[in-house]
Amino acid sequence: MNRKKKINQELKKRQKQANAKVHHSNKPKYISKAEREKMALEQQQLQTPADELSPTADS
Repeated sequence: MNRKKKINQELKKRQKQANAKVHHSNKPKYISKAEREKMALEQQQLQTPADELSPTADS
């Protein structure tokens, strides 16, 4: 009985691993808080030079 159980456990484990490789998650990749902050700063830097180059009524 014990031997059968061990064999079945091992087979189920291998099948589960094979299924995990085939089916990928639709969940987006995790982005750390620091990375999100960096991305936000880059976005701000890209937007502010464009704002500075636009003609203004002050001149």
